[in-house]
Amino acid sequence: MIKETASAVHGFANFLLTINGLTEKSVLCVLSFPSGVSASRWGCAPRCATVRGDMLQGKAAGAVPSSAPVPDGGNAHARAPAPAPARAPAPIRRPGSDQRRPARRRVRLAGPLALTAIIAVAGLLAVLLTRPAATARGHGETLANRAVSPGGVGSSAVARAAAAAWVRQQVSRSAVVSCDPAMCLALQAGGFPRSSLLTLTPAAADPLGSTVIIATAAVRNQLGQRLASVYAPVVIASFGSGAARVDIRAYAADSAAAYRAALAADVAGRQAAGRRLLGNPNVAASPAARRDLAAGRADSRLLITLAALAAGRDVRIVAFTGADPGADALLPARYAELAVPPGTASAGAYLRSVLAFLQARRAPLLAARTRVTGAGAASVLRIGFWAPAPLGLLGKRAPA
Repeated sequence: MIKETASAVHGFANFLLTINGLTEKSVLCVLSFPSGVSASRWGCAPRCATVRGDMLQGKAAGAVPSSAPVPDGGNAHARAPAPAPARAPAPIRRPGSDQRRPARRRVRLAGPLALTAIIAVAGLLAVLLTRPAATARGHGETLANRAVSPGGVGSSAVARAAAAAWVRQQVSRSAVVSCDPAMCLALQAGGFPRSSLLTLTPAAADPLGSTVIIATAAVRNQLGQRLASVYAPVVIASFGSGAARVDIRAYAADSAAAYRAALAADVAGRQAAGRRLLGNPNVAASPAARRDLAAGRADSRLLITLAALAAGRDVRIVAFTGADPGADALLPARYAELAVPPGTASAGAYLRSVLAFLQARRAPLLAARTRVTGAGAASVLRIGFWAPAPLGLLGKRAPA
């Protein structure tokens, strides 16, 4: 904005020099734009106001406006009005007076021009410094920031895009996803199978048999209060806010009340399994991981997997991660990070044995993602499972 201001002031200074150089017979065309129209973005043609030198010297009442547009590159002098009527002959002056009178005339003109320049430059600075476009957004703004802005077409599009990306990355391709027509098309365009999409329309608004429901504004309007009270009481991820908000909800197969009761029982089961894991001599955990295990914040699939791993080898838990944005507080973390235990003879052999074990599991205990970062003894293995987390798995005999 400093460059814009400097450029504008420089241009205004040249304009003043042009005015000062006008003679009584010279003509200047001053371009103007309607209020609110920027010179760099002409929404309409500019208007020309002709100014003669004698006007600036007090010999005319004001500028003569012209409503005709001035084309780009046009000759402003061609639009000057007809010459003013001839004036009476100048009185005879004594020798030497011709050099002094123009100087006095320019002195008289300099005062008004200086005052005009100060007022105009001050107004120009005020406009440039208060323009919202220059200060509304900084370089640090991101699409995510815009997604949380309430309302608006832009924020709605960003929230929908973020929700679609999350579903593609975190929800199994075999899960049934209910969505409005636009969201279903976006998911399909991103590679989600069409056979796993259930399109909700006013004529077919029943999400029966879904795994998750993507609750956009259109879906909320269609299902109303039944969305949370009947079909999907728990939010597993959320993007945006206000009317632009997009919630990803877990479908309740039986009823909303039954789902809530099963979720509470699952939390209790995770807490008990976490305490048992902490008591296993083959398991070492960081302080943060220990707190999460005791509070029941680890996914039941992770707990079962870690207990099975610890039956034949040492397990070192670094952290439980992957908290989903806007998710219900009772939902668990679906990712865990494991480190190579101290004293391991070969970090590579240890990681290969763990990965082979994980890949041999069957659903729902088959990990969705496994990734090794780092090298040697500093390697970290990340294990993740699909959303939503199944309930009641700890009370059943899960397949190995």
